[in-house]
Amino acid sequence: MRVLLVGAGGVGTAITRIAARRSFFDHMVVTDYDLSRAEAAVAALGEAGARFSARRVDASDEAAVAALLAEHRCDVLLNATDPRFVMPLFRAALSAGAHYLDMAMSLSRPDPERPHEVCGVKLGDAQFEMAAEWEKAGRLALAGMGVEPGLSDVFARYAADELFDHIEEIGIRDGADLTVDGYDFAPSFSIWTTIEECLNPPVVYEAGRGWFTTPPFSEPEVFDFPEGIGPVECVNVEHEEVLLVPRWVDAGRVTFKYGLGTEFIDTLRTLHLLGLDRTEPVEVVAEGGATVKVSPRDVVAACLPDPATLGDRMRGKTCAGTWVKGTKDGGPREVYLYHVVDNEWSMREYGSQAVVWQTAVNPVVALELMATGVWSGAGVLGPEALPPRPFLDLLTEYGSPWGMREQ
Repeated sequence: MRVLLVGAGGVGTAITRIAARRSFFDHMVVTDYDLSRAEAAVAALGEAGARFSARRVDASDEAAVAALLAEHRCDVLLNATDPRFVMPLFRAALSAGAHYLDMAMSLSRPDPERPHEVCGVKLGDAQFEMAAEWEKAGRLALAGMGVEPGLSDVFARYAADELFDHIEEIGIRDGADLTVDGYDFAPSFSIWTTIEECLNPPVVYEAGRGWFTTPPFSEPEVFDFPEGIGPVECVNVEHEEVLLVPRWVDAGRVTFKYGLGTEFIDTLRTLHLLGLDRTEPVEVVAEGGATVKVSPRDVVAACLPDPATLGDRMRGKTCAGTWVKGTKDGGPREVYLYHVVDNEWSMREYGSQAVVWQTAVNPVVALELMATGVWSGAGVLGPEALPPRPFLDLLTEYGSPWGMREQ
């Protein structure tokens, strides 16, 4: 297998460090708009970087990406950029005859009249609209294969296959006790993506009703996370699992709730109130009287520390997991399937902070299953469409076991 990795930020760099320890691929071309970032990711691998090379590419340039796939005879494009670039990379892979894998799906657009009641354009809609083209090409587009979405979806399918006869509700629950020394506000993941997820109307799925939306930060609940993290207040957030799980898993209700904390929510609300969450460029008068156009959200991102650089200052653990309620053998059952990463461990073992490492390990596991033929298919598929047990076994082999708690 030959891989084109697009994006050499925190997650992309962690992907190279994880993949370098595995033998399933022949070569990985690491690319970024900033060539120096791609080169730094490869250089950091030392002798283990012999199967890697660095190139520059603009992720929005479909023709350039397709040409790079052809030039390096890549079998698969792994998208480690933010969701703005999903569609050009998705189309470039299809045009080049390559498989495709991402960790976040195409962007949504709220309903202009009733954004907190009905769905507008949903996450992933643009990708699923092209499913027939992928099927006809005999190529697999594996969408949403990070940790959330990704591993959380694998957990949902595993629960349906092996743990339950009937599922009443599936709830993705994400929480952490991470702190960052020296910062009052320092998101552990891309602020651009965090704003997109948290301020868009959350989507909920109910059998018989389908998908619908609620106001941001709705339905707060306290969820007790394992391995010492403890109780964290979680709220509804827009996320791909709610759009993916019901396509392949029969469940009465599906939600995604994120443990954000009051201070984080208040900060996001303030950004929204001031219009600093907007992506449309605004005109700004620069020094000397010249005018420039800049996206307010990009300014916010530029003012905050790069999450990939915070590992040495971070303390604590992050937990991603899937809570499932239903019946088994005639009786009620409730479980939480989860994956915890300790930042001290991920920094010591890989030099990557916990959140980006936890995101990065899952697409590498998926690539290995694709390379060995254990996972295969054609069309646009979510992780739920593929057998879960091989994935969970291989994740454990990577040195990062998952857990299950009976509730």
